[in-house]
Amino acid sequence: FDDAQEAVYRQPPPLIVVGSAGSGKTALTLEKLKHAEGEVLYVTHSAYLAQSARDLYYANGFEHSAQDAVFLSYREFVESIRVPLGREASWRDFSGWFSRMQQAFKDIDGHQAFEEIRGVIAAGAGGILSRNDYRMLGVRQSIFPESRRDRLYDLYEKYRAWLFENRLYDLNLVAQEWHALATPRYDFVVIDEVQDITTVQLALVLKTLKRPGHFLLCGDSNQIVHPNFFSWAQVKSLFWQDPQLAERQELCVLTANFRNGLEATRVANQLLKIKQRRFGSIDRESNFLVQAVGAEIGEVALIPDKDATKRELDRKIRQSTQFAVLVMRDEDKAEAKKHFATPLLFSIHEAKGLEYENIVLYRFVSGHRAEFADIVEGVAKADLAIDTLDYRRAKDKSDKSLEVYKFFVNALYVALTRAIKNLYVIESDTGHPVFGMLDMAVGQVNMEARNSTLEDWQKEARKLELQGKQEQAEAIRRTILKQTPVPWPVFGEAKVNELLIKVFREQAPGGKMKQQLYDYATCFDEPVLADWLVQEAKFDQARNFQRLRATLGRKSYVPYFAHHFKDILRQCEQHGIEHRLPMNQTPLMAAAAAGNVPLVEALLERGADREAIDHYGCNALHWALREAFRDAQFARGPLAALYELLAPASIDVNTGDRLVRIDRHLSEYFLFQTLWTLFKSRFTHWQRRAYGAFETQAILEAWQHLPANVVRPERNKRAHLSSVLSRNEIKRDYAYNRALFMRVAQGWYQFNPKLSVRRRQGDEERWTPIFGALNLPLINEFARDDSWESVWGRIAEYLTLAGLPERTIPIVAERALAHQEALARERRKREEEERAALERWREEQAATSRPRYSEEPRWGTREAKRMEIERLRRAIEARKKR
Repeated sequence: FDDAQEAVYRQPPPLIVVGSAGSGKTALTLEKLKHAEGEVLYVTHSAYLAQSARDLYYANGFEHSAQDAVFLSYREFVESIRVPLGREASWRDFSGWFSRMQQAFKDIDGHQAFEEIRGVIAAGAGGILSRNDYRMLGVRQSIFPESRRDRLYDLYEKYRAWLFENRLYDLNLVAQEWHALATPRYDFVVIDEVQDITTVQLALVLKTLKRPGHFLLCGDSNQIVHPNFFSWAQVKSLFWQDPQLAERQELCVLTANFRNGLEATRVANQLLKIKQRRFGSIDRESNFLVQAVGAEIGEVALIPDKDATKRELDRKIRQSTQFAVLVMRDEDKAEAKKHFATPLLFSIHEAKGLEYENIVLYRFVSGHRAEFADIVEGVAKADLAIDTLDYRRAKDKSDKSLEVYKFFVNALYVALTRAIKNLYVIESDTGHPVFGMLDMAVGQVNMEARNSTLEDWQKEARKLELQGKQEQAEAIRRTILKQTPVPWPVFGEAKVNELLIKVFREQAPGGKMKQQLYDYATCFDEPVLADWLVQEAKFDQARNFQRLRATLGRKSYVPYFAHHFKDILRQCEQHGIEHRLPMNQTPLMAAAAAGNVPLVEALLERGADREAIDHYGCNALHWALREAFRDAQFARGPLAALYELLAPASIDVNTGDRLVRIDRHLSEYFLFQTLWTLFKSRFTHWQRRAYGAFETQAILEAWQHLPANVVRPERNKRAHLSSVLSRNEIKRDYAYNRALFMRVAQGWYQFNPKLSVRRRQGDEERWTPIFGALNLPLINEFARDDSWESVWGRIAEYLTLAGLPERTIPIVAERALAHQEALARERRKREEEERAALERWREEQAATSRPRYSEEPRWGTREAKRMEIERLRRAIEARKKR
């Protein structure tokens, strides 16, 4: 730390840290977070920043036994209280809707309306503004004059109706509703990049604090590009309700910049001087210039917007990951794409949080001449000959120009501070007054650009994907990597079902498809499928399943066991780092299953996704664990290294109404990963009880050879394991119950059927029921059906509890069950015929016997005595004749 950082580090909370881009705010706050005890929360607007902060926090093996830390994006924080229905509405969603409303609201700008709704009407900690309250706002509290506010409120009401109709939600509106649900939970809270969240969002976080004042906030109001009317004065007033007391509260300011080059920092400071001179100081805390402490001088070049120049620039940068092109707004990207082929093209909203060695700014000023002319109006060059910013407020309170032009000033500031070294500013109006104020002039540009390797581009695509920049990641794969589809069939769920229908239902001739199913059975350890291939398909090779499974199961990824893997990496360049092998594995899954640590490292270095899954929901870690659970040598050998490389930082589950994040350092984490890995085998392999569930003994057996970095020795004990299972059982009354498991029987557990996990579908993430994510319907196809105790009934029960479609008869068993049913029908028919014949015989017997019995007189009557005497007389006569 430098002296300023060290001073902040030693201050107790509550603490507010103001610092520019590259000032080390995040690293400083994380070091302070390490001293907190109990449940602690780090929250920020960006999911990528939250994940990066978490990784930095636990780097170098940091542990704190008295602390349970959770790192969340703001949306994830809201979900941890209760998961909103639907999907979060973005600017693109709003823009598409507003374009259809434009005719009715011609006098309203879409960007300003979006900011007013999110930053004013719905942003207050005291609740959503009523129409009357909105009308009564002061002149500096709204972009719109009082005469137009009714129109804007009409738009807001239509916006709410549109959200409801389209199952979308606005985080501000959700924060307003969730305020009643929030309860004190955290002992300490860090809110990073606080300028990106609104007052009501901030208030919701603070309501989860057990003790007021145990917080640390950090941010930079000069980087506001999200609509929220942020000011540090508002933030302080939220904590200290007395405005005068709030004014006296000191904030810690970090002025050093460790990221940007000296020239980029100089231009950024000039812009801050212009902003302060033109609009006055927003607040005392944002009233500072940045001091560059980096060694790089860098270059800031103003380049005329000429076709020849752009062609030359495009030729140099299109193949380099060191150059990114920035435009002001999303709608400006189409024009930029006509001239620049690089996939690294971002609007300023997308660029937030990014940094590149070289930045090209395209028509930031020329595309908005009037706005920037107004921004520098009345500012003289001599006014900027200062080294510090004095605090002064704007004289005219009715002047809303700062709120109107804030986006343009801050967008340019953010763009300038994305460059680590060089800035290239392309403008058609190079004589615009703003460039004179910034001391920028057209000059000779000597740009050097090195073509990046395919490996570099693979890594860049993965990094952007993690940051939520799907558009740019896909553009890299399409235009740079030019990946081609694999030439072999991939046996995912659809292909397997197709084969099952052909072989078992249609009984297609030939052995090729039977062999493919057998290969699948050996790879995924499906003994029931092998049995059906023998019994129903008459495929005798499958009789050797148990003996040859381990060997044949590797057939589709044998090259991944080799020490030399250049061919595999070339294949990844050709088909993509996430291409699928014949058995629907990614290269990373195959390398993990092979225990090939160097190959795993090489694939991760190229951007392989450790969370990519197969059709059973299993990722690379699960493939490695499956091998370790059945092979002691694998468990004692490569698993220790593989676990450190492959284990995701956390697991997110929805327990039915809220997000629960299970971090990697928790006992529940590895237990959850274990049950996930073993899940399929509970139905496809013989178990002591056909519950389709887990008992502690089976888990301990799987863990018996695992290294200490995977499962700690004190956790690898029956008592501890039983405790973790029981304290997270859905019916358990326990304060920190995560409701992960359901008790099926005494000592037997299964996942809580109401759990769901995140799954990406196209550009969206959705919550998927856990038994759907684990593909229980496909597992049903290969599940055991022991006559004495059927697991099929358990599958039907679990599917019902999870709200999934009803269980169907396995395709492999259709003919056998149909044959059994035919035999049963034949047996029932015979039995019915036998019963009918017996009944007829009885009826015939009754018919022939009835007259005799009916003619005989009742015993004891005179007639009966006469007939008996007659019978005896005949009998005597008959004996005499003999």
